[in-house]
Amino acid sequence: MPGPLDGVRVLEMAGLGATPFGVMLLADLGADVVRIDRPAKVAASTYEQARAAADPRKSVLDRGRRSVVVDLKAPDGIDLVLRLVESADVLVEGYRPGVMERLGLGPEPCMARNPRLVYGRLTGWGQEGPLAQRAGHDITYIAVAGALRNVAREGQTPLPPLSLVGDMGGGGMLLALGVVAALFESRSSGRGQVVDAAMVDGVSTLLAMYFGLLAQGRWRDEPGVNFGDTGAPYYDVYETADGGYLAVGPLEGQFYEEMLQRMGIDPLTAPSREDEAQWPVLREFLATRFAERTRDEWEKVFDGSDACVAPALSFTEAPTHPHLVARSTYVERDGLVQPAPSPRFSRTPSALPSPAPRRGEHADDALHDWGVPSVDTARWRESGALR
Repeated sequence: MPGPLDGVRVLEMAGLGATPFGVMLLADLGADVVRIDRPAKVAASTYEQARAAADPRKSVLDRGRRSVVVDLKAPDGIDLVLRLVESADVLVEGYRPGVMERLGLGPEPCMARNPRLVYGRLTGWGQEGPLAQRAGHDITYIAVAGALRNVAREGQTPLPPLSLVGDMGGGGMLLALGVVAALFESRSSGRGQVVDAAMVDGVSTLLAMYFGLLAQGRWRDEPGVNFGDTGAPYYDVYETADGGYLAVGPLEGQFYEEMLQRMGIDPLTAPSREDEAQWPVLREFLATRFAERTRDEWEKVFDGSDACVAPALSFTEAPTHPHLVARSTYVERDGLVQPAPSPRFSRTPSALPSPAPRRGEHADDALHDWGVPSVDTARWRESGALR
């Protein structure tokens, strides 16, 4: 069934990481996405070489698109893209500031062709500022925004939280939200606009709760000493007898007591959780008890309880968890396990979109569906603009 963005056309300038994730979210919601890929060339880095050699069908981030390969250096290459812009509702790009302008595809010429166009831009540092032209990756963006320093135990080196905070949450997800908001506004105004999504901005937004806690005096500006950053022994990860791990998080008193009771511990005999001076003793106490059984044994102990204790599962284990199986949180198609589209809608449910395309796989169909006459398609192929 079509999702809530059924009928929305998105033109994506091919990129890496965060931008494809943001566009994947739009495709998951039912948008018709056409990606402009550039002709294959020698990869500039080991990462790009590995990506080029990988099976494109197994790239979950690239699902839900059709691919058109365009040589932007060919005489008609830019005209081809601008013709697609005329039929698009959204254009998304993730290049450094100024790149699209130098190509002749910046907001001005695109919105001159299509005044209703929502022009989504995703960068790490933003479109302006002292660092705007600097290279960077998730780890550097979250470092400057204030997140990385605080993902650490007391006295230990910060640990990068995968690419979830900068690229995906602060970047791609923020981009998707901005695009949808601008689309909503354009329906009433009849005008498009530029959406400037910067990962440093998105990460700062994700930190809103902690800045509030800091202002209220409920959070100390140092890592590993607070109730939600492993400072409290009742909000931490513990190793089990078999080398597995348990996530332990009963912040509320009643949940904490239930955890102790399930473990066979009298709350009156355990070290006080209210006295921070006793936290090291309590942590050692809990660590010793959790090390007495395997992860699966503890999972059975806490099954059906509000103790807020859960097994820390691997990528391959998570899709088999009974709760996630019941909700079809992960799905499998053609042997590829992947997350199902989210969130869920009662009236316009999203369906798992098509697999990631091979480069240029859908050029003729995509151009036809977007209203491009076959004579133009033939002309662009002859000129070398369309590969």
